[in-house]
Amino acid sequence: MTATTMSEAHESVGTRVVEAIAEAAGTDPFSLEPPLYYSIDMEALERLFRPGTEGQVSFEYSGHHVVVGSDGTVTVDGITDEPR
Repeated sequence: MTATTMSEAHESVGTRVVEAIAEAAGTDPFSLEPPLYYSIDMEALERLFRPGTEGQVSFEYSGHHVVVGSDGTVTVDGITDEPR
């Protein structure tokens, strides 16, 4: 299954990532196993994408390919959504 999440601009990058992966996995964000922080340092992810930065980070999580862009986009398994 592939999916992304629609998000609001006030959500953190970490929240958007968790919601997008949960949607792709067809599960509740609080039910992700293993916890996402086993795959990526969420605090470091937030620090990477401060205003004025550019780039992207990609990683694998529980069989899903995730790409996070500095513009707020979160792509899970090739489907991208941008923050509102």
